[in-house]
Amino acid sequence: MRLQEQPLQILLMLLKHPGNVISREELRQKIWASDTFVDFDHGINNAIKRLREALGDTAETPRYVETLPRRGYRFVGQLDDSTPASSFRVPSLAVLPLENLSRDPEQEYFADGLTEALITSLAKIRALRVVSRTTAMHYKGVHRPLPEIARELGVESVLEGTVLRSGDRVRISAQLIDARTDSHLWAESYDRDLRDMLGIHSELAGAIAKEIQVKLTPEEQQQLARVRPVNIESYEAYLKARFHWNKLTPDGLKKAVEYFQIAIAKDPSYAAAHSGLADCASRLGFWGFAPAERGYGAAKAAAQKAIELDPTLAEAHGSLAWAIMHYDFDCVSAEKEFRRALELNPHYTSVPHFYAVCLAAMKRPDESFAEMKRILQLDPFSLVVNMTAIAIFWLVGRPAEGIEFGKKTLELDPRFAPTRWALGFSYCENRSYEAAATELEQALQLSDGAAVYRAVLGYIHAKAGHREDALRVIAELKELSRRLYVMPFWYAMIYAALGDTENAFHWLEEAHRDRSSWIVYSDCARWLDRLRPDPRFERVRGWLKLSAG
Repeated sequence: MRLQEQPLQILLMLLKHPGNVISREELRQKIWASDTFVDFDHGINNAIKRLREALGDTAETPRYVETLPRRGYRFVGQLDDSTPASSFRVPSLAVLPLENLSRDPEQEYFADGLTEALITSLAKIRALRVVSRTTAMHYKGVHRPLPEIARELGVESVLEGTVLRSGDRVRISAQLIDARTDSHLWAESYDRDLRDMLGIHSELAGAIAKEIQVKLTPEEQQQLARVRPVNIESYEAYLKARFHWNKLTPDGLKKAVEYFQIAIAKDPSYAAAHSGLADCASRLGFWGFAPAERGYGAAKAAAQKAIELDPTLAEAHGSLAWAIMHYDFDCVSAEKEFRRALELNPHYTSVPHFYAVCLAAMKRPDESFAEMKRILQLDPFSLVVNMTAIAIFWLVGRPAEGIEFGKKTLELDPRFAPTRWALGFSYCENRSYEAAATELEQALQLSDGAAVYRAVLGYIHAKAGHREDALRVIAELKELSRRLYVMPFWYAMIYAALGDTENAFHWLEEAHRDRSSWIVYSDCARWLDRLRPDPRFERVRGWLKLSAG
């Protein structure tokens, strides 16, 4: 059965006490205790509903989960007596960054890339909770007791190891530690040719699953067994691309594109490289660094190519979902792709927070927050994930909570401009316009004046009633558009906030012709609130596919 994290945790609690009533309060304390923003009542009702759907159960005639009004829930199905209730658990694991034994800084990309690849392989195992690459990398070069690191990450086991490359040969040594007792569970070394690297990831993942007694499904066994030799030059280029991609800088993004293109040129059948190129194009499109054709349009084409080459590649389905959402404004089709990605790799960390945004755009806040909570547990140190959480708060009309969350996110890295962007929107929707403007001015400085932050600053001036400042920003954007791409939707936002409906609708039409990606948020975000009473706004809604009906 395929279950999301919260329904699974509820099922495990019920299975540990079959026949006994588990109160809603007990479930809240165990499963929602660390959650600061999910509406608990809606969250638990939705989780129970999903659990029953997975079990083929109903509230009216329960075979497995019975509801006792005003008391709680209990498991009423039959259990195999040979399986003790105490054995029900979700094993958890953190893969610490592999140590580069060559001591050559030029080879760091290789060690980091192998770490990420191993995490990706392990994340395909549904019954295993794996800490994300972004969070694991916070422990690179950190020499602290493993039990201490495990407690911080909330995991039972830790995998650590080394990698040594010599020409086209690679030696990987890994050891699995039970963090609760600080004892070795398993150790192994692999000495292979670079062409066999994908096979090593799968071997390691299978060995670890066996050691910690995780049973693989037939589909998971098939996925891990499905490996092919890789072109060495293509694989190296791919690892370099991911290394630069993970820097989260404009220069890093540019270099990532170059290396993904090299990887594809060396091996056109390398599906993961096509998916990586799609991710780069998406990032360019969202932040307005490229027009739609070179942004989400190119991302959609690259993701489709990746799926054509490997239909089981979760990354490609996630990339396609994000592209469809912003290029076709079709959240319904995007959701299907997001779900497929999560079926193939339930812990692939790039999917849940993007899926959460999709759910917010579809005005399904409870489900959106549930996805966000799940990914924050797997990837608590990710700047992108935390920034996305801030954005979801103001997308669903809870900016005050977004502000509090944003202040904590700044502690991770105060120089990450997108965090300032998301926090600025939160302040603006909370009518704290001075604080909002300060955040966007910071973002402008950190990004060397990126047009997207200038546009949002103009919107904030308009919302604050500073008409002349807002018009000045519009003039600056129009001047900037002579040499750089400027998303037409940004003009519509500013004019709408000024109450200039004619210009706002003119630029919305331009944005639609342009396929401006931010259009997809027109119905959930408050950017266009002053246009909603106008009958012409129904045409804008007609551009969006937000429900199956």
